[in-house]
Amino acid sequence: MTVSRQDFEDAIAAYWGVKQTQREMSAIKNAVGAGTAGDVRGGKHFDDIAALLAKFFLEAGYTPQEIRVSKGLELPGYYRPQKKWDVVVTHQDILVAAFELKALGGPSFSKNYNNRVEEALGSAVDLRRAALANHFPGEKPWLGYFFIMEDAEGSRSTVDLRRGAFPVEDAWRGTSYQDRFAIFCDRLVAEGLYDSACYITSSAENPKPVELKESLDWRHFSAAITARLTYLKELGFPQHAGMLPL
Repeated sequence: MTVSRQDFEDAIAAYWGVKQTQREMSAIKNAVGAGTAGDVRGGKHFDDIAALLAKFFLEAGYTPQEIRVSKGLELPGYYRPQKKWDVVVTHQDILVAAFELKALGGPSFSKNYNNRVEEALGSAVDLRRAALANHFPGEKPWLGYFFIMEDAEGSRSTVDLRRGAFPVEDAWRGTSYQDRFAIFCDRLVAEGLYDSACYITSSAENPKPVELKESLDWRHFSAAITARLTYLKELGFPQHAGMLPL
């Protein structure tokens, strides 16, 4: 069982309700409980993407009980007691991986743009500070960010900047919401807030994912997940008999 590019494209299509993923992915969703995660992710749109990510860890020998997508998603914070993530993988005292799965759609992209930015920043900063406070005594937590921007005229068009007390950084001038999120995700990883990010644009009419920046594409994201698994494997994790049959 390997995670393929086709798995990725099928999961994005399923996000838009365009198609059902193959039987294997459905079995993974059932194994890790993605079908009951509606209250966690504000609907079941991300179920197939959660199953896609779960597949990496099942293949590496983590059990379905260690891969959380419905219950037990709360992780301790520092500035607040705890916060729900969208996919959480643990093993003994190790936070193997935690993922935020988010999207921004139209027609009013401006309405939730800042909210998405603040959510991603707040989640990462809170957990990173909690790790410094030794709330995660095992290996350093690994964080991933997966974001879908709806491809539409409103997200492709240049966004005006308002005159303020100080000038805006040149990098933001003449940018669309699609451009701005590419800059944002790139900086999230560069600053070490997230270990890796996958940023795509897509739509119900044309679900095939478009990757605007190479460093944020699926190939780099999946390689980063694999690198995390390889790192832990070299340390002897997971320490059990291997994955359970689906």
